[in-house]
Amino acid sequence: MKHGKPANRGFACQDFWKTSFSRRCLLRTGGMGLLGLTLPRLLRAKSQARQEVIPARAKSVIFLYQFGGPSHLDTFDMKPDAPDQIKGPLRAASTSLPGVPICDQLPRMAKWMNRVCLVRSMHHTMKNHNPAAYYALTGHEPPLDDIRLRDSLELFPAYGSVVDAFLPPREGVPGFAAFPHVIRDGSVTPGQHASFLGKGHDPLLITEDPNQEDFRLPELSLPEGLTLDRLENRRELQQVVDRQAGLLDYSATAQGIDEYYERALSMLTSDRVRRAFDLSAESEKLRDEYGRHTYGQSCLLARRLVEAGVRFVNVYFSRSIGGQSTTSGGWDTHGFNNTRMYPIIEKYHLPITDQTLPTFLEDLDSRGLLEETLVVWMGEFGRTPKINENASRDHWPQCYTALLAGGGVKEGFVHGASDKNGAYPARDPVRPDDLAATMFYLLGIDPAAEVYDPADRPLPIAAGRPILDIVA
Repeated sequence: MKHGKPANRGFACQDFWKTSFSRRCLLRTGGMGLLGLTLPRLLRAKSQARQEVIPARAKSVIFLYQFGGPSHLDTFDMKPDAPDQIKGPLRAASTSLPGVPICDQLPRMAKWMNRVCLVRSMHHTMKNHNPAAYYALTGHEPPLDDIRLRDSLELFPAYGSVVDAFLPPREGVPGFAAFPHVIRDGSVTPGQHASFLGKGHDPLLITEDPNQEDFRLPELSLPEGLTLDRLENRRELQQVVDRQAGLLDYSATAQGIDEYYERALSMLTSDRVRRAFDLSAESEKLRDEYGRHTYGQSCLLARRLVEAGVRFVNVYFSRSIGGQSTTSGGWDTHGFNNTRMYPIIEKYHLPITDQTLPTFLEDLDSRGLLEETLVVWMGEFGRTPKINENASRDHWPQCYTALLAGGGVKEGFVHGASDKNGAYPARDPVRPDDLAATMFYLLGIDPAAEVYDPADRPLPIAAGRPILDIVA
């Protein structure tokens, strides 16, 4: 399966995808400069349209991104028989999946292990947060492992943008949503938007805190005195101006903005979207169970959005890598500045995880959503097997764990394994490229499908292969 730029999905001549071109369609090829399609490229795209049909096992994906890099050795890949400097001070506890212990600080998650799938052989070589996070958020290896890696249109788009490009969004509902942060380690982390696919595939980005009492989405609130009728009339006027100016005939940027505007307008008129953002519709009891903190309420919002029809949701655990606070920040717990890793994760990271993650899975399951929603919980890398001089662990991309649930993956299953110290994959190694291919495959998208970069080069949406061993 191969495609031209999915950003050009709006091409009105549907005969393009048929076995042969209609006369009208051929006559219109001379006016396709606005879409960047020459006749040779159009013919090439037609020849690429023959595609393998992959049955979709999931309707949506919720990607719970744990910025900073959780320690696999202190969560889902414990080594109770290793030396003290490897296994650390936290104890392993038995779970509902025999022979698969996890951290004893995660007792509620322990009851869910017979329903989830662990990939314990994730690995790559990026040791800095921004490059590793870009890899985790796109499935494409960055051009360099440098903390100074900057966001660029040369870099690959986010998973959700690719999904939005290949699967038509449901009417009036965004295909891709991301919240409640724009994440950064110094500079903004790449991989959070549509990049060269065009602004029309950017996520609906929400940076307001869902835990605030007055939480609402400003984009869905009309200015005082502006009715929907007036808004529609303004839109018609803008279209006239655009046609006269010829903006969309030569500007891909303008086209992307126009698509973004259209999407915002459709959401303004969608009761389904506005209802999805009304967290007050949930019971106080359920909101308490998720946790009255930003991450907990963000996960609740994610459930409401997939219920409304959103196909891909990114939920970011924190806006920064964190590391020293017991009340905020990500999983980057080196133990610098005389702090220590274990008091931080025991007071903050692990309690939040054991409160929100099982509640989230239980809520999806009770509503019949888990079977059709793939949940992915992971960070950009793991932590060193050996505890450092600050009684903490450092960055370690050579081996770490991803947790998946629902959406067509096996239950109570462990793919791959780390060695006796959790340092390297002992069998069935998996790269982020393979996990990306797996997510697309479960959504019914051919991982070999192609998009075009700014230099008009065809690139596969996933450079890896689906992990078929975990597919139910």
